[in-house]
Amino acid sequence: MNESFVEHLARLWAGMGSVTTVALRVTVIVAVAWIVAALLRRAIRAFRIRVASRLDDREAVKRAETLGRVFRYLVTVVVSLIAGMLVLGELGVSVAPILGAAGVVGLAVGFGAQSLVRDYFTGFFILLENQIRQGDIVDLGSGHAGVVEEVTLRYVQLRDYDGRVHFVPNGQITTVINLTRGYAQAVIDVGVAYREDTDAVVAVMREVARAMRADEAFGARILDDLEIAGVDRWADSAVMIRCRFKCQAGEQWAVRREYLRRLKRAFDLAGIEIPFPHVTVYAGQHKDGGAPPLPLEFRRERGAAAAR
Repeated sequence: MNESFVEHLARLWAGMGSVTTVALRVTVIVAVAWIVAALLRRAIRAFRIRVASRLDDREAVKRAETLGRVFRYLVTVVVSLIAGMLVLGELGVSVAPILGAAGVVGLAVGFGAQSLVRDYFTGFFILLENQIRQGDIVDLGSGHAGVVEEVTLRYVQLRDYDGRVHFVPNGQITTVINLTRGYAQAVIDVGVAYREDTDAVVAVMREVARAMRADEAFGARILDDLEIAGVDRWADSAVMIRCRFKCQAGEQWAVRREYLRRLKRAFDLAGIEIPFPHVTVYAGQHKDGGAPPLPLEFRRERGAAAAR
C-alpha cells in the first residue's frame, strides 16, 4: 500500500513537472511576443516621427501618422496570431484543424464583405502613394468632385461647390483626377466674330494678360506669360481662340474669371465684337452664280389692327 502511495505521488510530481514546464513555455512565448510587438510598434513610431519632422506639409504629416497607425495595427495582429498558434501547440491543441476552419470562415467572410476589404486595401494604397491629400480639389468620377475634407482607409469625404458633402468608399474609386497638384492651367476659349482680325484680337489678349501679371492681386497667382494656342475651331457664330495661363494650384478658376472680365472690357474699348448665336438664311444660288431674291411677306393680324 505504501508502495502504491509513493508511486501515486511520483506520478503526480511528474505530471506537475510537465504542467509547470508547459506553463513556463507559454509564459515565455507570451512575454516574448509582447516584447517583440512593443519594440516593433516603438520602431514604427520613431520612424514616423523622424519622417514627419522632415516634412513641411501638414497634410503629408497627417498621411504619415495614418500609415504609422496602420503598420502598428498590422504588427500587433501578426505577432498575436503567431503567439496564439505557438501557445495552442504547447497546450497540445492541433493547430491544423483550426487553421482549416479559419480558412473556411475567412473565405465566407471574404465573400460577404469583399467590398469592405476592397475599401481598406484601396484606401491604404491611396494614402501610401499620396494620390489625395486633405484640401485638394479632386474629381473621383460618377459626379463626385470637390474639396477633400477627410481621407481615411474606408472613404474619402468631399464637399462640392454647392456645399454638399460626398462620402465616397475607396473601393469605388477607379480614377483620381487631382486638380490642385503642383500647378494648374487656366484654359480659356475666346470667341470673336468672323469679321474680326484674329491678329488684332491676339494682340489685345496679350495686352490684357500683361496687365494682369503686373497687378498685385493676381500677379502672384500667375506663374508664366499667357500661352496662346491660336485659332482652335470655327464655331457656328464665332472664331474660337484658345489660350491658357499657368497658375498656382487652385487659382485657375479665379484667374480665368478675372481674365474674362478684363477681356470683355478691352474688347468693348477696341470695338471687337463678341458674337452671340445667330442664323444666316441662305436662299440658294443660280447656276450662273446669281442669288435669287428672297421673298418676304409681312402680315398684320386683324385682332392687332383692331386693337390699335
